[in-house]
Amino acid sequence: MTQTFDALVVNKQEEQFFVEVQKLTLQDLPESEVLIRVHYSGVNYKDSLAVIPNGNIVKTYPFVPGVDLAGVVVSSSDPRFQEGQEVIATSYEIGVSHFGGFSEFARIPADWIVPLPKGLSLKESMIIGTAGFTAALSVQRLEEHHVSPKKGKVLVTGATGGVGSFAVYILSALGYQVEASTGKESEHEYLKKLGATTIVSRDEVYDGKIKALGKQKWAAAIDPVGGEQLAAILSQIQYGGSLATSGLTGGTKVPTTIFPFILRGVNLLGIDSVYCPKETRLNIWNRLATDFKPANLDELIQQEVTLDQLPDVLPTLLKGQARGRILVKLF
Repeated sequence: MTQTFDALVVNKQEEQFFVEVQKLTLQDLPESEVLIRVHYSGVNYKDSLAVIPNGNIVKTYPFVPGVDLAGVVVSSSDPRFQEGQEVIATSYEIGVSHFGGFSEFARIPADWIVPLPKGLSLKESMIIGTAGFTAALSVQRLEEHHVSPKKGKVLVTGATGGVGSFAVYILSALGYQVEASTGKESEHEYLKKLGATTIVSRDEVYDGKIKALGKQKWAAAIDPVGGEQLAAILSQIQYGGSLATSGLTGGTKVPTTIFPFILRGVNLLGIDSVYCPKETRLNIWNRLATDFKPANLDELIQQEVTLDQLPDVLPTLLKGQARGRILVKLF
């Protein structure tokens, strides 16, 4: 067994704040049932918040962030997992109050782990990660509310981000007309390659004015942005349509009215990828290995980095510079 291993450690001492790769031992890891040799992780918006002093993500210091990880079981006291088994662990308290995936080894509670489904490699599972899982869960929730390709166009906001990119890819593969919203003109070709039918600017979605009811434009929407833009989209969803929301980069306040709900029967669907039930989690991962799996996952990789490169890469998500997924290779 490796005596020491590398991990990205965040530490806060009085007025000083550190983010650096350090040597840890297995004794430094929290107690849990399953020890995993981490092969890959991925960078999420929450991870970028975890490495700044006022990010309000990390509960105690020192800490190892990283809400996603995939690897091979080294040892397990839970009979559901055996040595040598390939597994995925995302969300719950990982990377928030429990040491996360930016580490060569991790101890994770068995209830937070899912077996790697057939049809996915460890690398592919982390290209997907929480972002792809959230997009897939959003699409499934729309399906459960009777959204189908024949109903009309589906809007995806924040389309160049992790959730947005996957949503465009999955919806397109399922035959939907996807209208992708972005403020980055340089990324139009990227979105078309993912399968976007049309691309609209942020101003076309929300021009700074929120109407109680606007023109009915979309059968459904996937919005990982939130804020005032979410209110604007609600007013433009077609009768009986649905909007799946999963993020707050645009703010936490949604100044809407009751009219889209009682006059058009619009459904606002909250997407929780953190604590969603285990049965749902297993189902979504199985779909991500089958009918939800993008044909070429490598197209969604913005870059692949090492632990040593992470401190320079993590801030890009907070600056809105990310496109697709940033993959972290640990083994």
